[in-house]
Amino acid sequence: MDKEINVGLLGFGMAGSMFHAPFIANVAGLRLQKIKANRAESIALANARYPAAEVVAHEQDIFNDAAIDLVVVATTSPTHYHMAKAALQAGKHVLVDKPFTVTSAEADELIALAREKGKLLTVYQNRRWDSDFKTVRKVLSQQLLGELVEYEAHFDRFRNEVKPGTWKEEDLPGTGILYDLGTHLIDQALCLFGEPLEVQGDVRALRKETQVADYAEVTLRFQGVKAILKASMLVREQGPHFILHGTKGSFIKYGMDMQEEHLKQGKSPADTPDWGTEPESLWGTLNTDVQGLHVKGKVESKSGDYTGLYENVYRAILGQEELQVKPEQARNTIRIIELALQSSKEKRSIKFS
Repeated sequence: MDKEINVGLLGFGMAGSMFHAPFIANVAGLRLQKIKANRAESIALANARYPAAEVVAHEQDIFNDAAIDLVVVATTSPTHYHMAKAALQAGKHVLVDKPFTVTSAEADELIALAREKGKLLTVYQNRRWDSDFKTVRKVLSQQLLGELVEYEAHFDRFRNEVKPGTWKEEDLPGTGILYDLGTHLIDQALCLFGEPLEVQGDVRALRKETQVADYAEVTLRFQGVKAILKASMLVREQGPHFILHGTKGSFIKYGMDMQEEHLKQGKSPADTPDWGTEPESLWGTLNTDVQGLHVKGKVESKSGDYTGLYENVYRAILGQEELQVKPEQARNTIRIIELALQSSKEKRSIKFS
């Protein structure tokens, strides 16, 4: 550890308590100094799990603290832009939970402000550190499928009833399945293939009582590759998570990365020896040709760990390595959401710009 970076965490709901705090605490150079929480149950949980951190009621208690180096925005999606902007204006490095912002114009403004202030700005695209996505990247980097021609990824759930009192189910800026699960699918595709040439979207509200879009299919066309991204709240029988086809073969992967399920069970990366390790039953199937030999079998999944994102942020703040989730990439994810919504409404493909 070269230097201790003090962290202020805004929000201690599911995002803050489950997806951020355990991984901040798992990086030796990061110190969770303050947590902003308002609900009684969140305050009690924060005090119990992180007794060394001070729990505060207002974000200004974090913005005005000169000792805080990094602010993590884990508040509701409609507030991300305003919270990130205030943190940057206060002279802090900023990590924003997904979605980055509601509009690409807001993202552009935050990127310019971070550049002006000389501060790091990034987005919590943690699914780059999923075990299965890391395995997909390895399969592609080794060119085991030859030239990839089609990439399909699904991120589905089965929630056929709208849960009352949940902000994600309300008709607010930045809500709906594209801004939620869709951000992960889009970011992963951009991570693999760069900027698309065209965007085509089919976005719908399927559940009778829903106020938000709960189904999305986005097709991104790249040079030589078509990426099909699908997310739905009405998938009870899960199909493959990843389907890849190339000139030499295919890779098919069922099941999701185990980290979210383990977090829901109360486990943490600090006290789980096999953290992020998938069981053999979830390993993907490779059917291809390798140096003239037909090969078909299971591919052991690489281990996943969202700690890697925070380790990268820590080292990037110290200038030791390049930031992996660049804000410009996160901005492009939001732009694709905008174009997918426009495409769905106008029923046509739209060039990415």
